Amino acid sequence: MSGLNISRRGVLAVLMVGGLGVLIARRPIGALFAADLEFEPMPGLPGFRRMAGGSISSRGLASGTFSPFVGLDAGDEADPKLQESVAQVRSAICPALYSDGPSGDVVPVASFSDYNCPYCRVQTERLAEMAQGGGIEVAWHELPLLGDTSVTAARAALAAKRQGAYLAFHRRLMRTMFLPSPEYLDVLVDDIGVDRERFLADMQSAEVEDEIRRSRALARIFGFIGTPALVVGRTVVQGQLGHATIAKLIERERTEGPVPGCAA
Repeated sequence: MSGLNISRRGVLAVLMVGGLGVLIARRPIGALFAADLEFEPMPGLPGFRRMAGGSISSRGLASGTFSPFVGLDAGDEADPKLQESVAQVRSAICPALYSDGPSGDVVPVASFSDYNCPYCRVQTERLAEMAQGGGIEVAWHELPLLGDTSVTAARAALAAKRQGAYLAFHRRLMRTMFLPSPEYLDVLVDDIGVDRERFLADMQSAEVEDEIRRSRALARIFGFIGTPALVVGRTVVQGQLGHATIAKLIERERTEGPVPGCAA
């Protein structure tokens, strides 16, 4: 597995997620609509900024609100490979965050999600639909924080990625309530049509392990303490955003031009 030893903390986090619906429901209706965008600098990350905290978007949590995931990465300090990855990624953040990077007026978006995170199901579907309309290019990052099943699902999606079937697996895993058991993964392999032996080998490969570790390194660098999380252009967001807020942020990024330091 990926070295995440968080099963008990993961159970606690899942239980606490249920209480967030009450938190959201009790906010004034006026707070549930996209407001003017406000930003604050990202210390140590020149060229990037984060959305100012304290607001809730039209569909759920936005940057700066209460998160039940604090402390889930408490064991990361003992992982020397992660610390090495953090140093490597920090020296070349843009390629790690956005891969090859889009060109022209296409806005890059990096999405960090966990298959056991209910808010991620909504946000990743929203981003996929927006990407189909053009104008943005999404780099999908697996950030499995909620236990062993999250890690298994992340590995499965990244193994499918090696056969060009990432989005198909990603959507099926996000939409299902089934655990990613060997039996369920067999069904997905058959339905989507990937090579079974290669898929199983890639799930356990060092390459997939390294990709998860790079995403964890990015999460550490950007200060993400849970999922969902986004980097839209130069703007860092912790939490779920509604469609109107994402669209407004994308348009703001398009107007302001390429991310400083990331332009080809």
